[in-house]
Amino acid sequence: MAQRLTQDRWRPLESAHHARIDAATAGHVGRRADARTHPVEDFLFTYYMHSRNQLRRWHPGAGVVLEGATRRADWKFYRYAEDAATLDLDAFLSTRAATVRFITKLLSATAERPAQLACFGLHEWAMVYRQRPDQRRHGDWPLRLGQAGTDEVVEAHPIRCSHFDAYRFFTDPARPLNTLSPTRDSQLAMEQPGCLHATMDLYKWAYKLSPAIPSDLTADCFDLAREVRELDMRAAPYDLRQLGYEPVMIETPEGKAAYVDAQRDFGARAQVLRLKLIDGCNSLLRPGLTAEPPNATDG
Repeated sequence: MAQRLTQDRWRPLESAHHARIDAATAGHVGRRADARTHPVEDFLFTYYMHSRNQLRRWHPGAGVVLEGATRRADWKFYRYAEDAATLDLDAFLSTRAATVRFITKLLSATAERPAQLACFGLHEWAMVYRQRPDQRRHGDWPLRLGQAGTDEVVEAHPIRCSHFDAYRFFTDPARPLNTLSPTRDSQLAMEQPGCLHATMDLYKWAYKLSPAIPSDLTADCFDLAREVRELDMRAAPYDLRQLGYEPVMIETPEGKAAYVDAQRDFGARAQVLRLKLIDGCNSLLRPGLTAEPPNATDG
């Protein structure tokens, strides 16, 4: 049965979400206004196809009726009637059912596998292996060990990247050095919960389920992805100390240990969100089992 929220109950939830996203994206908004870029903090808006304004929109998820939500009459996948708005689940599933099923399969398969924690972030190193400075994605930033030193690290370590969307950015000489050959078709079989990119992708799967899942969950995935991206780039070959990022020197035993510790912690946190997304998908595919939005029953 749908839950009905009066304006004095749902508007504070919306305002809290706006404040949360505004705080998290203030730097990005300021840089965009000045036409500046940031190799770490802008990643979630340049790599993923979800704008800051889309992220800022608050959605309670399926099965919640918002009284007086007149502006949502024109929002995609919403139905407005009798001075109230709610998600039109039938309309959502008519175009997104296949996506929901894929996300369920992928996240369920990933959740069931043991975490692999010995990649040491070498995917970023493989992305600049034997490159000229003008070929690098972040060409404005120097390599911490220089090109020759970077290449030596790649050649001295086994690379075990299982994530296709990381592997596809490897340089041509680096691809044969990977012990795995991930493809888009093998994603269901290869994705594993220790992978930093699989953890960041939880944000992608969350926004692809929007507006049918609560925005609090999408924001939680976004916040975790921001933290993971920082580790990803601290362990990368770039020297970002000018931006305040101390490197995780994965070419050393101490750096490897620090990376694995952080990777293990992120994997545990990601698993909690992954299971919530799986539950959300199952609820969408079985109407009547949708969960209540966070804090909606308080006050």
